[in-house]
Amino acid sequence: MQIITFRSHFSRNTLLLMFLLAAIVGGISFWKFDLIQTVYFKDQLTATGWIINGSIAALFLAGMARMIMIFLSYSREEAATARFIRNQEEEIDNPLDQVPRNSIIARRYLVMERLFNSSSPINQGALAATLLANESTRTSLPKYISNILILTGVFGTIVSLSLALLGASDLLENAVDVGGMGLVIHGMSTALSTTITAIVCYLFFGYFYLKLTDAQTNLLSATEQVTTTYLAPMFVVEQETTLYEFTGLVRSLQSLVKQMQSSQKIVTRAEAQLLTAVDEYQKQLAESNKDMGAIISLLKRGFRLRDDE
Repeated sequence: MQIITFRSHFSRNTLLLMFLLAAIVGGISFWKFDLIQTVYFKDQLTATGWIINGSIAALFLAGMARMIMIFLSYSREEAATARFIRNQEEEIDNPLDQVPRNSIIARRYLVMERLFNSSSPINQGALAATLLANESTRTSLPKYISNILILTGVFGTIVSLSLALLGASDLLENAVDVGGMGLVIHGMSTALSTTITAIVCYLFFGYFYLKLTDAQTNLLSATEQVTTTYLAPMFVVEQETTLYEFTGLVRSLQSLVKQMQSSQKIVTRAEAQLLTAVDEYQKQLAESNKDMGAIISLLKRGFRLRDDE
């Protein structure tokens, strides 16, 4: 695990942070509900503010729902990648043990295994580019919402100021036109509410969209590190790899030859020692024969025996 730079709980922790901040914002909204009611709901002459604020909120909630789904998916992918790395570190026979077959790391392993079995060249750069393009399509909706969310506030502000100008026009035509003054106040209030809604939603959404890109980078980086560290030595066969392995084989043969030469010298020394021992044994045997002959001669003399001819 130490050789792979990978945060296995990044997406899960980001989701917990998201829910925590949402709870804090909800608590502040409940605490200042009177202020919110005054800005958003009180004395609304038209439904313009509700429509614009509702549209901003709908875009925000749609984007957040999509991001939550992606975070949950990435959390499962991170768990699968962590399990695959653990299997490699523990040298388990089946690298995909307890790893979902539809996970990114499992699909990368199966693709490389199939290419290797079919004797096809493996281009890790192409695999990485394909994975990046595929994952980029998943974040297209949050990216689009992040880009236009602040513009919706600007749009609401422009529409609200237009209402205020209409009210000002009526007010100028009739100095005592109460409706014109109310429309001016309503327009300014709507402009304020739409701007606040867009800014708050953009700040919240933009932060977690950046965290989403970080989670994506974390996962894709881990996938490529695992490919380079564990999968490439198993499946990638390149000219440089072949030359390196051949060089290693030559070095092994050189080491074996040196061991054989050393063993030959040991055998030669043992042979010389054995020949020396045989010569000494023969000399001792000849001396023993002489001594035995002398003993036999003395026994014959002592017992006055005749020599058999």
